[in-house]
Amino acid sequence: MITLYDCATAPSPRRARILLAEKGVVHETVQVDLRNNEQLGEAYRQVNPACTVPALRTGEGLLLTDNAAIAAWLEAAYPEPPLMGVTPEEKAEVASWNWRIEFEGLFAIAEAMRNSAPSLANRALPGPVDYAQIPELAQRGLARAQQFFVVLNERLADREFIATDRFSLADITAAVAVDFARVVKVRAGEQHPHLLRWRAALALRPAMAL
Repeated sequence: MITLYDCATAPSPRRARILLAEKGVVHETVQVDLRNNEQLGEAYRQVNPACTVPALRTGEGLLLTDNAAIAAWLEAAYPEPPLMGVTPEEKAEVASWNWRIEFEGLFAIAEAMRNSAPSLANRALPGPVDYAQIPELAQRGLARAQQFFVVLNERLADREFIATDRFSLADITAAVAVDFARVVKVRAGEQHPHLLRWRAALALRPAMAL
């Protein structure tokens, strides 16, 4: 049985949850309580020494400890529906936009949150090593997140989906990033009409409720 190590309130494992649902993959779920630092405890370190979620254990026992590996494995093991492109050109577009959304969106939002939240003092980066917060990075992250919304809105001006003409991993990553941005008070507004239309359309997909 496939097992997903998850946290219902965190954005990174949500990406894996949505991907599994879109693929229709039956799996077990183990919740990891990030709020109480369960990911840093010895029991979870035995599962994933990187102390992060998501982690996914395949039916064969292979442990995948990041979204890139989880997505690659799921696409290869469960090719339908294709979510990482079909043609070489589509695969390249999905990979490029997914990376850009991670770097310009998710990383920026995390930078803003993790360098400002009192609850994350000395925990500015996830993982087993403590790092001090840098307030200036929080401000930069906020500016980057706001610019990310502008980029997505422009990209979606005449498109239904972000990377190609069909729903893909890039749309999953972007939706999670847009929703996650609320933690730093960045939201799509009337200045982002195309982004709002795209997100409303995605909300009709059952997996997006996860």
